[in-house]
Amino acid sequence: MTFKKTAVIRAFRILAVAEAFSWAALLIGMYFKWIAGTTEIGVQVAGPIHGALFVGYGIAALALWRLQRWPFVVALFAGVSAVFPFATVLFERWADKRNYLDATPAPRGAGEVREPSSV
Repeated sequence: MTFKKTAVIRAFRILAVAEAFSWAALLIGMYFKWIAGTTEIGVQVAGPIHGALFVGYGIAALALWRLQRWPFVVALFAGVSAVFPFATVLFERWADKRNYLDATPAPRGAGEVREPSSV
């Protein structure tokens, strides 16, 4: 299971950065289409690429939600971060600092609530 987690985490990290770069490309394309009024090629090329990376990032986030047992709020932040330009990179860094992207299994009994012993 750890290999699967590692592969999904690696894909998620790559997709987070790629999605941010595709946002930049799309914004540049939108500038040339709507502000400069010179060409639509940037939007025609960057739009579908960004869309595919957006979907891939979403699928990877959903897979990590299940595999890593993220709390719902973490998964929600992952999804919302894809809507705002460059926020996927910020989310990836935030999640990494809080060990949500750690592939090592938690120690047995970690996170479990223990009943007080009756002596």
